[in-house]
Amino acid sequence: MTKSNPSLDQEQRSGATLRDLLTPLFRRKRMFIITFAGAMLGGVLAAFLMSSQYEATMEILVNEERADPLLTSEATVQAPATPKAVTDEEIASEVELLQSPDLLQEVVVATGLQDKEKEGLFSDLFRKHDDDWYLSQATRRLGKKLKIAQVPKTNLIGISYKSSDSHLAYNVLLKLSSAYMAKHLSVHRPQGASAFFSSQAEKYRKALEESEARLTAFGRETGVVAPDVERTEMAQQVVNMVSALESAQRTAAADKRRIADERARLSEIPERSQTQQTVASAQTLLQQLKADLLAAGLKKTQLLMKYDASYPLVQEAEQEIAQTQAAIAEAEKQHYVNETTDRDPTYQLMKEDITRTQADLAFQQAAAKALQANIQNMRAQMLDLDQKALRQADLSRDIRANEANYLLYLSKQEQERTSDALDEKRIGNVAIAIPPSLPVLPSVSPILVLLIAFVLALFVGTGTAFVAEHLDPSLRTPKEVVEVLRIPVLASVRKQNA
Repeated sequence: MTKSNPSLDQEQRSGATLRDLLTPLFRRKRMFIITFAGAMLGGVLAAFLMSSQYEATMEILVNEERADPLLTSEATVQAPATPKAVTDEEIASEVELLQSPDLLQEVVVATGLQDKEKEGLFSDLFRKHDDDWYLSQATRRLGKKLKIAQVPKTNLIGISYKSSDSHLAYNVLLKLSSAYMAKHLSVHRPQGASAFFSSQAEKYRKALEESEARLTAFGRETGVVAPDVERTEMAQQVVNMVSALESAQRTAAADKRRIADERARLSEIPERSQTQQTVASAQTLLQQLKADLLAAGLKKTQLLMKYDASYPLVQEAEQEIAQTQAAIAEAEKQHYVNETTDRDPTYQLMKEDITRTQADLAFQQAAAKALQANIQNMRAQMLDLDQKALRQADLSRDIRANEANYLLYLSKQEQERTSDALDEKRIGNVAIAIPPSLPVLPSVSPILVLLIAFVLALFVGTGTAFVAEHLDPSLRTPKEVVEVLRIPVLASVRKQNA
């Protein structure tokens, strides 16, 4: 029968103590110290390396696609669009766009990363390559070092880049942001729209100038500024002339009838009428005849004094005296009636009225003839003005059409220019929410790295000591003897240092 050790039984009943747990560390303290020192040295080296790494960050906000206004020539008021939620697919598309090789290659060329590949530590160990190889290598390395991911539960895309040069890290993200915005605009906006609208606006501006020049030349060649206005005024004049012609024709017809009537009445009216009648004897004639008789007697007396009674001159005087005496006798027997006549006033008035009416008839006939000629001439001019008005209307229509097209494309050009300006100002469906800034502090605090290194070194050292203790097959405590050999321990003696 085996006799048990009371102290051992008490130790087994009490279980493992703190000393038992720390015993491997004291027993393997050299290994623990070496491992701890190595781990701390690695931590110090890691802290040194991390303290020289600078991380630049930026964030891009992804919104719903901006709805451009409808391009029309009229002023339109659109209701504000209801904003939509940004989907994960849209954010993933922007992430892929940020990781596109051409975009990364543009950043590499802008920042000169391919030159740093030529100056690398391992570049001398390999054979030399051409510039394209270094460019591709730098692009691939940049794609690996760039950290692009969606910020959880947001519409933000976080981008970070680490480098030992803070300015290089800042420049990489700065060039990446500008290149990404340019590529985003080129992908999401139609190419050449602004140039197309500009060319069309210029085309219709020239067409408008040519149309205006043709209209000006038309007015200068024809001498007519406003043919439609002149035609309207001329039409009014023709209406007045037609009215005047009808009035002249009516007046001429009335004058003809009046002349015929007055001539018929004039034939019944005497041309002259008696105005005075005086009845008197031939006293004056008798006095004259007596005077003639006295003169003839004196003549006879004078002749008889010179000539004989048979002389012819005396006989002629006697005959003259006899004739005068006979006339006196005849005059004494007769009486004379004196009548005075003058022009008939009615006849004269009608004659004058006929003359005036004939003159008025000639005037009205001449006026009617002139009016007819003027009306025909003005109607011909109106037909010519109609042709000119149609030609001017065509030219004006061309001007209005070219002006409408010019204003339309000018409005579209202005709207496109506004859209381009908004896009250049990053007013789109993406925007740099947090722009990159020059990192001043290292990405990881060296104190934190040292603290973590200390904890890890402590853990590694402790673990190494316990592993070595566990792998050591020697028995060091009565408990191990009982557990391994299954024999009782009668006594145990502590190891003494020599």
